[in-house]
Amino acid sequence: MSARLIPCLLLRGEECVKTVCFRAPRYLGDPVNIVRIFNDREVDELIVLDITATPQGHGPRLDLLSDLASECFMPLCYGGGIRGMADMHALFALGVEKVAVNTRAVEEPAIVEAAASAFGSQSIVVGIDVKTTLFGRKRVFIRGGRKATGLEPAVHAQEMESRGAGEIFLNSVDRDGTMRGYDLELIRQVASAVSIPVIACGGGGALENAAEALQAGASAVAAGSLFSFAGRNRAVLISYPDRVEIDSVLNKAVARS
Repeated sequence: MSARLIPCLLLRGEECVKTVCFRAPRYLGDPVNIVRIFNDREVDELIVLDITATPQGHGPRLDLLSDLASECFMPLCYGGGIRGMADMHALFALGVEKVAVNTRAVEEPAIVEAAASAFGSQSIVVGIDVKTTLFGRKRVFIRGGRKATGLEPAVHAQEMESRGAGEIFLNSVDRDGTMRGYDLELIRQVASAVSIPVIACGGGGALENAAEALQAGASAVAAGSLFSFAGRNRAVLISYPDRVEIDSVLNKAVARS
């Protein structure tokens, strides 16, 4: 199986943006148009996260997601503002293949069990946002990185696996949008603690960074800036490497890990 390199799109309202350390969102374009570009580039999978839904207290924007799902030729994972089973039913009915729960998984962990039982573990992703505290400890944060939980990422990941999660979406807030490489130690800690796939996110700036994340134990790598910017001035350029380029870098990393 080819290594998975997954674009991660951030929604703010009906716009696509890219953040740096979960702040300073920069406009990228219309999400439907961006999905069309990724269709042309034959992307294998897509993650879409609404970064305003939970902080603003609203659920998934089903009208926009319906447009995205109908346009999207690849498997689609959605996260943001999912409050319960009714939201998940609505999302799956639109054609979304996977749902990602983050804040709700901490505040109401039984939702992961219920969702896995109803829809299958393969459809349930648990997002874990991690920040380094003032004391240098890596801890889980929720509500868009605004609220500390005190949870250790590896321990939380283990509980989510025990409750039926099929994948962990591990996002380093400290590395988000920096393009300086993934938090490899964090990836090692979490990937070694669970047997389900870990998708690493936060810090990808080049295919070599993705290769390092895979060698550290990630099963797949997600990125935003890597597919959104070009050159020193970070000009907006939505792109995706061709499969030959991906295979030449990432599958070698998998073989060596």
